[in-house]
Amino acid sequence: MQSKYKVGLLRLNLVLAALLLALMAPASENLTEALLLWMAAGWLAVSAALVEFSHRRPALVPWQLLPSLLLAALLFTAPERFPLWLWAWAALIMLPQPGWMSGLNLLLAMLSWSWLAREMPPEQAAFAGALLAALLLLGLSRSRDLAPLRGVASRRAHLVPGLRLWPRAQLARDLIRERARVHRDGVHGELMLLRTERQRLWPQAQRLCDLTRSFEHCYRIDGRTLATLLLSADAEQAEGRRTELLARMGPVRRLRTTPLDQVVSLAEECRALERQPATASAQRGVEHV
Repeated sequence: MQSKYKVGLLRLNLVLAALLLALMAPASENLTEALLLWMAAGWLAVSAALVEFSHRRPALVPWQLLPSLLLAALLFTAPERFPLWLWAWAALIMLPQPGWMSGLNLLLAMLSWSWLAREMPPEQAAFAGALLAALLLLGLSRSRDLAPLRGVASRRAHLVPGLRLWPRAQLARDLIRERARVHRDGVHGELMLLRTERQRLWPQAQRLCDLTRSFEHCYRIDGRTLATLLLSADAEQAEGRRTELLARMGPVRRLRTTPLDQVVSLAEECRALERQPATASAQRGVEHV
């Protein structure tokens, strides 16, 4: 199944869940319950709007933490109205999250169960607790099993679907392959690093991908730095391509280009870019090695 269809289905589910909570909020018995439901509906609605941009921005910890806090607050505020929501902890524990947050979710889940168990017969409370514990352990085990796969996928995957933009780790691996290609084919290759404004990073990344050839990948080094590997017939053609590319890219704060056979390491090139002083060359601080 194509990713766009998965994203569309996920967005639909989030929107439907938000609408359900929004319809429940007016029927709340008190203001606190209504506010919590509206907040949960808002979280789901905003998540639906941003789900397609998750490839650009990793989930922030407060954004991950919010549904857990809202669920716990609802269970503590109105346990008699939302007892079935106790099982939602099993779904939350499966989401990608740091270890401390998994521990917090486990703690909140058990506290929620103990709060609800006050109104249950002892045998029913014990059965619910055992079932919840089993579901939580199953969800936690599943989350831990998938963690290595998520790590591998995040290192390999495009940062933006349909765009030749790769993470920094991929550039470190591609440098070895492209250096070998340059020596084998007798062509000129160079590493280009561009420093831009943080708010202009993604438009500049799109433009850089559009201006390079289909076999020349582009990379996001950090929140302000882009890179690409340019292959040309010789150094003279490379200089012409570079001049044309920069003219169409628009202003960047710094630029550093280094022939591939002179690149010691990506880390060293990034440090050199940091040390490079701003110059008056087209307001870019350009340095060619």
